[in-house]
Amino acid sequence: KYLGPDYTAVASIGHIRDLPAKHRSVDPENGFAMQWELGERSGKALGEILSNAKRASTIYLATHPDREGEAISWHITEYLKEKNIPASTAIKRVAFHEITKAAVQEAFTHARAVDKHLVDAYLARRALDYLVGFSLSPVLWRKLPGSRSAGRVQSVALRIVVDREVEIERFKP
Repeated sequence: KYLGPDYTAVASIGHIRDLPAKHRSVDPENGFAMQWELGERSGKALGEILSNAKRASTIYLATHPDREGEAISWHITEYLKEKNIPASTAIKRVAFHEITKAAVQEAFTHARAVDKHLVDAYLARRALDYLVGFSLSPVLWRKLPGSRSAGRVQSVALRIVVDREVEIERFKP
């Protein structure tokens, strides 16, 4: 409504792809190549995005203005390329911090490409979470049944706890 009748807004419902929970979804031996799969909730949203994208001359991605939002925009871009949207269709990224008419319209005057640096930061974080979590989570599940998974943050906390426990065991009163 803020942009006029020539625009259609479609929600992505968050992240559309993720790393499958199987061994080798991130391959450190092959430049940290990642295998992605569509999320189970993303099918309907992606269908609507693709349907509208095929009719559009320009696609504006307006996900959250942070690293995760940039990643979602990148995943949508990659998905649309895989689905062979016309090469003449421009894909642009807009970011705004408030949903007001002025902020939205201003963001569209500064449309840009998806920020590769933010995407790379997301990919590095995601690879690290996966690689650390893949080796640490099974230990966590055995020791704490019902727990979810461990990642880069939990692994550091666990290391601090283990180091402290070793100190306590070695202590000679």
